[in-house]
Parts: sequence; C-alpha cells; structure tokens
Amino acid sequence: MSSTHAAGAVVPPPDCRPGCGACCIAPSISSAIPGMEGGKPAGVACVQLDAELRCRIFGQPGRPGCCGGLQPSQEMCGASREQAMSWLATLEAATRP
Repeated sequence: MSSTHAAGAVVPPPDCRPGCGACCIAPSISSAIPGMEGGKPAGVACVQLDAELRCRIFGQPGRPGCCGGLQPSQEMCGASREQAMSWLATLEAATRP
C-alpha cells in the first residue's frame, strides 16, 4: 500500500522500524500462535517476538493471518515506537467487542 502526497508523488510504505515490535505487543490476537494456542491479550508480547523485537515466525505458515495483514504505514507506525504503541492501543480499544 502506498500513499500519495499533495505533489502527486507516490511514497512507498515504510519498512518495519528496528527495535519496535509494537504490532506484536499492543493488539490482541484471537488466532492460535505457536506457543500461544489461545492467542494473546492486548498489551502482552507475543512469545514469537525475539530479543531484537522481530517475529520468529515471519513468513511461516504458523503465523496468524491477522499478523500478515498488518503492514507498516505512516499512520500506524508514526515517528516512534511510542507513537505506534499508542495508535495500536487506541485501535484495539475502539474495536473491542
């Protein structure tokens, strides 16, 4: 997914920010994750998050589909890990059943 700026230039989405892991901590995941068969609650780090805050099962079949569908964007990631955590926590609260 890319965005278009006022000048009409298409800007590619950002890569994952090294040392962030916000998308593996802030949201709840109801799907089974290897090592967390019941999913995970919001605010809890996924067991598949390594010491560098990278996904150990990225691109593997056991990775939940919702994880693969979550792509970095300026809106979600913001300018810092703290902004990403805040945005994702707000989204989590707004979509809680």
